[in-house]
Amino acid sequence: MSGADISVVICAYTEDRWGDVLAAVASVRAQSCPAREILLVVDHNSALLQRLSREYDTSAPGAREAVPVRVLANAGPRGLSSGRNTGIAASHGGVIAFLDDDAVAERDWLARFAEAYADPLVLAVGGRTVPVWASGRRPVWFPEEFDWVVGCAYRGLPPGRVRVRNVLGGNASFRRAAFDAAGGFATGIGRDGDRRPLGCEETELCIRLARARPDAVLLLDDRAVIHHRVPHTRERFAYFRTRTFAEGLSKALVARSVGAAKGLESERRYATRVLPAGVVRGLRDALLARPGGAGRAGAIVAGLLSTAGGYALGTVRARLGGTSFTVGRITPAARTTARLPTPAAEPERAGEPVHD
Repeated sequence: MSGADISVVICAYTEDRWGDVLAAVASVRAQSCPAREILLVVDHNSALLQRLSREYDTSAPGAREAVPVRVLANAGPRGLSSGRNTGIAASHGGVIAFLDDDAVAERDWLARFAEAYADPLVLAVGGRTVPVWASGRRPVWFPEEFDWVVGCAYRGLPPGRVRVRNVLGGNASFRRAAFDAAGGFATGIGRDGDRRPLGCEETELCIRLARARPDAVLLLDDRAVIHHRVPHTRERFAYFRTRTFAEGLSKALVARSVGAAKGLESERRYATRVLPAGVVRGLRDALLARPGGAGRAGAIVAGLLSTAGGYALGTVRARLGGTSFTVGRITPAARTTARLPTPAAEPERAGEPVHD
């Protein structure tokens, strides 16, 4: 597969990330394996929609003849999943890749994806997301086992290019046939701006895809690297606690939909092997008087308990019928008729990319 047949979708939601969005687009345009197009999907923020439309107006004098950028409004309800579905529907590539709006891709990012899609059975490929801490370095108490909290690859993921149950967050790609077989991202399960730091929409989609296409191969290639900015607010324990609890809520929804056996397949190994080993490392570092050892061990225990608490509450809510989600529908007709709504039709606020 050539890079020319990969569409890249970037979902944006706030003008506070203006510089980040421009950097994300620039990193895609600089790929060694060029993308076919870039779709910037704005999640219910009319000011940002208009500003980005002006920035990437191809009819403006001096507009670059680089990889084209199309600016679209989220055509569905507020949230990341609907934004992604809007991008999928409007795209033309045989593969659709997703990049966070506050991340930049290394130059061979798309080339790594394209290599994997040479196998026709490969329907999804994810990469490795590296944190860029706003403070300049990782907080000493923050365990690498929980880097998924800030949308990044975490300790415990397998190295190299390997088969996985699901790809992860804002560094992922899918063959278009995957959406034809399984539908789009589910709404009501993932991010909705800064209000609910939920996740798991990729997990749910990948499990649904494996059921629809038992022969499907899903890969993780740690050479497909992006660098994800972590703001100061997410370096704090308060966010760590909130995000882990929200992850538990999301996992409960997934398990309710696809069954606990499949929905928690990877999580069991993580909780019984990866996390205990992390606690041991933290305690060892504490005994050796290394900075943050006790804090990391404590954070791992706290994160596990917080996630378990969210899962328990989410399970009760799901059984009582208080929570649900809807699978997005992606059709060829939607791809050919997608239009940019006028600013007057745009409500405010947005959704945010998240790594699961």
